[in-house]
Amino acid sequence: MPPIKAVLNGKEVLTEDSKTILDVCKENGVYIPAFCTGEHLKPLDSCWVSAVEVQGYGMVTSCTTRIADGMVIQTDNADVMSTRKQCLESLLSEHYGDCVAPCQIACPAGIDIPGYIALIKRGAYKEAVELIKERLPLPAVIGRICPHPCEQACRRNVVDQPISICSLKRFAADCEMSSKVQFVPTTKPKSGSKVAIVGSGPSGLSTAYYLTQEGHEVTIFEALPEPGGMLRYGIPAYRLPRELIDQEIATITDLGVRIKTNQALGKDFTIKSLFNDGFRAILLAIGAHQSQRMDVENEDLPGVLPGTDFLRAVTMGEQVQLGDKVAVIGGGNTAIDAARTAIRLGSKEVTIVYRRSRAEMPASEWEVEEAEEEGIKLHFLAAPVRIIAKNGRASSIECIKMALGKPDASGRPRPEPIPGSEFVLAVDNVIAAIGQRPDLSPLSGETDIKVERGNIAVAPETLQTGIKGVFASGDCITGAATAVEAIASGRKAAIAIDRYLKGEKTATAGEPFNISKGELNELNKQEFLQFERQPRQKMPRLGVKERYSNFKQIELGFTEEMAKLETERCLECGCKAAYYCTLRQFAFDYTVPPPVVKRDRVRYSLDKAHPFIERDPNKCISCESCVRICRDTHGFEAISVGERVGAYKGYGSLLPDSTCIACGECASACPVGALVSKNGLRPQYEVKTICSYCGVGCGIYLGVRGGIVVNVRGDADNPVNKGALCVKGRFGYDYINHQNRLTSPLVKENGSFVETSWEEAIDLVVSKLAGYKGNQFAFLASAKCTNEENYLAQKFTRMVMQTNNMDHCARL
Repeated sequence: MPPIKAVLNGKEVLTEDSKTILDVCKENGVYIPAFCTGEHLKPLDSCWVSAVEVQGYGMVTSCTTRIADGMVIQTDNADVMSTRKQCLESLLSEHYGDCVAPCQIACPAGIDIPGYIALIKRGAYKEAVELIKERLPLPAVIGRICPHPCEQACRRNVVDQPISICSLKRFAADCEMSSKVQFVPTTKPKSGSKVAIVGSGPSGLSTAYYLTQEGHEVTIFEALPEPGGMLRYGIPAYRLPRELIDQEIATITDLGVRIKTNQALGKDFTIKSLFNDGFRAILLAIGAHQSQRMDVENEDLPGVLPGTDFLRAVTMGEQVQLGDKVAVIGGGNTAIDAARTAIRLGSKEVTIVYRRSRAEMPASEWEVEEAEEEGIKLHFLAAPVRIIAKNGRASSIECIKMALGKPDASGRPRPEPIPGSEFVLAVDNVIAAIGQRPDLSPLSGETDIKVERGNIAVAPETLQTGIKGVFASGDCITGAATAVEAIASGRKAAIAIDRYLKGEKTATAGEPFNISKGELNELNKQEFLQFERQPRQKMPRLGVKERYSNFKQIELGFTEEMAKLETERCLECGCKAAYYCTLRQFAFDYTVPPPVVKRDRVRYSLDKAHPFIERDPNKCISCESCVRICRDTHGFEAISVGERVGAYKGYGSLLPDSTCIACGECASACPVGALVSKNGLRPQYEVKTICSYCGVGCGIYLGVRGGIVVNVRGDADNPVNKGALCVKGRFGYDYINHQNRLTSPLVKENGSFVETSWEEAIDLVVSKLAGYKGNQFAFLASAKCTNEENYLAQKFTRMVMQTNNMDHCARL
């Protein structure tokens, strides 16, 4: 047939009239969104996401409309974009689920929490740490001190209690650190760029970790004698052992990061001198080490100690003399740490004075409870007025009672003094722990670095200061925050600095599209009745009597059994298809706003009856891809096409006692995560290979994370299977990393197998084989052998053993 002419976005094209408009667009490099295209799936014209405008006809679906001679087609004008967006909005209005798990959204570092919990569940601790370190380079540290906002957002709260997410992170990190093989990230070739980081706290260390992987040469300058910042000098050893800090910092310095201690900004070097020394970029990560003043009378008397100075002095081994009675002013974690440290230094009576009630305390609830266990008193709704002196030092503190008024800027009730309610507490020492701020005095000469509300001012997207090439991150730009927030800020700085050094646009990419089922108080509790109540594992702790007069670590960590039981409690929120979901990508491309959740909509339970596939009918958009690929392409009827029931579309119902062969094609065809592999995880990378279960030669991609296979998908370009797989090919990969798989050779001695070395095993095999050739020898390969192993086996059998006696047991 002679070619026909059409006009595509103002350009004349030649094509064949047997093709659709979508085919022609693909040929000419014009992108058109479409859900149901592929080797095995015919398009469905009820969906308008692939809409284009044809002159004289208006809007048509490009996936089902044949090209015709003389057609004039527009694919990207305003009307086309509006039509596609309306289609997506309509589809999303019926799509109920979480793109990303609420715990991951709540995590300041954005860690893939469901992913690492699933890996711990499999016993893949190294891989779990590798996944965590994509976002957080200090998992053992943060696993001990994080206030874990993720647990507050955990959907398990609706059932019973949240998952012990933080404790599981610590468990994986501790296991990995104590193992023979530890995770070491790959680093790119040297870039030739030098970066100076001022401050070795969590933010500075985080930036160094990620910049080094990009090939940049990083040097950290630290003012104090040892690295770690507030991790070392602001958090007591009973919460965070010093040797653990050293171990995790070593994982960063082992990558090539240099740390120079006792090097203070403004004293030993300046920003200008760093640039003169060849550093192309500088990060200020100086933290917030300066204690806030109470601004009360006699605050400077001997016996009154700033909280951060007190904790730093204890860490540095200085002789801090405390009396029997100590009052700690404040309600945050620093106040709790100071009070518990005072108890360990021998003080007999320690009282925390806080101006609000217990409900408003910023300190972590479990820390407050542990403080009470240790005998620390809590005096709420009181604030200091003045320090009273005796013999030239603090002897008591006058306080005033407070009442809670209207909320202030923080959202908490404003404490207001009650006139005439003053009272006096007898004390030997007062520790002020009402907050910290950055010490910006070393930057006093840098007029181009602006200060806002006591913090360094930076561009929100790039974290760059007013000086080109100078960035800032962590507490010095936010004020005192958590270590995990500082680490997240450091990673963001690393991305911005890397782009700056490469001459790329430093602004970060837009946020991915996300839909959510809603906050915990918005959820329909009926939806969670399908889940059994299971007790949360309790963290083993050092007995109260064993804590006094020492700084032994209190939280002892989960055992392996406890960790495995805790992972079983995870509801696996978030969509397993989020990283490849077509609907999500289209919503992002067309800037579709997340839909308003219809609270009156009927909800359906997650269906996990199938051995390999789970079905969430709440996500179904009625594209029928699953039904059509099962029935029309493969000739089975394992999935029903149900009538609409309320707001539920019945597509994708896996039928009991059906002809289902568990090929998984329905899940592969589903564009929205309504059908997914039960155990599939987001891979780190893929390996293209051939399935080794039989001799057909199906092409597959092994999804790999660390040292384990986490999913398999068919190779659509392979002429043998064109992406299709059988149950073994798609779901039969668990054996590769099965805990019962032999990793060391066994030799039978006296009727029993005993472990031996590879050298001894090979010597034994050689000695046995030496006497057998030809028909005296036969080789039987396991169905689990890889193609490469099978190739070597047949080569050995034919060439060395001189026989064709070979077989495998896949047919069994």
